[in-house]
Amino acid sequence: MERVDLLVIGGGAAGFFGAIGAAEGHPGRKVWIVEKGSQALAKVRISGGGRCNVTHACFEPRALSTRYPRGARALLSAFSRFQPRDTVEWFERRGVVLKVEPDGRMFPVTDRSETIVECLWRGAEEAGVRIRLRCGVEGLERVGSGWRVALTGGERVEAGAVLVATGGSRSGNMPGLLEAVGHRMEKAVPSLFTFHVEEEWVRGLAGLAVPSAQVWVSGTGLKERGPVLFTHWGLSGPAILRLSAWGARELEERGYVFEVGVQWVAGRGREEWGAELQRMRRESPGKAVENTPMGGVPARLWAALVERSGGGNGVRWNQLTREAATALAGLLASTLLPVRGKSLHKDEFVTCGGVSLREVDFRTMESRVVPGLYFAGEVLDVDGITGGFNFQAAWTTGWLAARAVSASWD
Repeated sequence: MERVDLLVIGGGAAGFFGAIGAAEGHPGRKVWIVEKGSQALAKVRISGGGRCNVTHACFEPRALSTRYPRGARALLSAFSRFQPRDTVEWFERRGVVLKVEPDGRMFPVTDRSETIVECLWRGAEEAGVRIRLRCGVEGLERVGSGWRVALTGGERVEAGAVLVATGGSRSGNMPGLLEAVGHRMEKAVPSLFTFHVEEEWVRGLAGLAVPSAQVWVSGTGLKERGPVLFTHWGLSGPAILRLSAWGARELEERGYVFEVGVQWVAGRGREEWGAELQRMRRESPGKAVENTPMGGVPARLWAALVERSGGGNGVRWNQLTREAATALAGLLASTLLPVRGKSLHKDEFVTCGGVSLREVDFRTMESRVVPGLYFAGEVLDVDGITGGFNFQAAWTTGWLAARAVSASWD
C-alpha cells in the first residue's frame, strides 16, 4: 500500500491550486491529484466561452463577499488573506497576465482558457505533484492519524492528509463518503441557470440582448438589474443568472414554476413611459408606432411589445388608442412572463449545497469534525454569482488549505 503525504481528490481549479501550494517548497513530500474523469481542469477549459473568467476586479474583501449568495460570512475572513489581487499576482509570477473587462471580469490577455490550464498543469508538474486521471475514490476511512483511501480498481493508498475538491455535489459518491465520516451535507441544487419561457413571441426574439433591464420573481424579494438575453428556450443573461443564484433554493422549492417580471429599461416606470408616448403622439404623429423604438429598447423587442399592446400593423402615433398606449406603457414597465423550468447555463455547472460551512474552519479549510481532512471549492456550500466569483472562491480556499497542510510539514 503506497503512502502519500497529501491526496487531493478532484482535478479542478481548487484541487490544482491546493496541490501546487502544498507541494511547492516541499520536494520530499508526495502530493497526488486523483481525478475520476479523463480530463483535468475541464471546467477551467470551458469557462467564459473558452476564455476562462479567472476572477473579478473587486479588491475589497467585504464588497467581494457580497457576491456570494451562500458563504459570504465565511469567505469574508478568507478573502482578507487571499483575494483577487493575490490571484492576479499568483498568475503573473508564472507568466500569465490578466486583463480587466468593462464589467470587471478578468481574463488572460490571450483570451484562451488553455493559457490557464497550461499554467496550472505546469505548476503542478514543477512542484512534483503526480496527476492521475480516470482514478476515482471508492472509500474514505480515518485510520490512526491519517487516512486510508480506496481508489478505482481496488487500489488503496494511505494519506497523511486529504483535500476534497470535487466540485459541486450534484452526483457521485463523495457526499455519501463524507457523511460516513461524520459530515453533514446541505442539499445540492443548481445555482446558475436560465429560465424556460414557452411564449412564442419570447422565443421568436432569440439572440436579442437588452442592455439594462430590471428583473424580479413575483411574490418574492428577488430582484436584479443588468443585461437580459433572449434565447431559444426563454431568458438568460447576467441579470437572469444573478436572479437564479440568489433564488436557487426558493426557486427549486417552487419546482421552477413561477412568474418573472421584466422592466425593459431599468428605472423607467409606467408613468414615465406614458409621458414619452404622449410626446411621440405630438412630435411624430404620422410615423408607425412599431417602427419608432424609444428609450434604448431594441427595435425587435419594441415591435413585439407594440404588437402585443394592440398598436401594431402599421398603426401611426396619431391613431394609437388610449387603451393601446396604456397597455404599451404597462408592458414596457412590467412584462410578466410565466417560467416553466430551467436550463443550466451553458456547461458551467454551479450548484449551491455541499459540506456544511459550520463544520469547516475557514482559517485553514480543515474539517471541524475529523482532523486531517480539508476542503476547497464548490464541494463546500459556497457559490457565487456569475462573473469569476466561483473561481475566486476556488483559488482562495485552495490556497488556504495548501497553506495549512504545508505548515504542518514545516
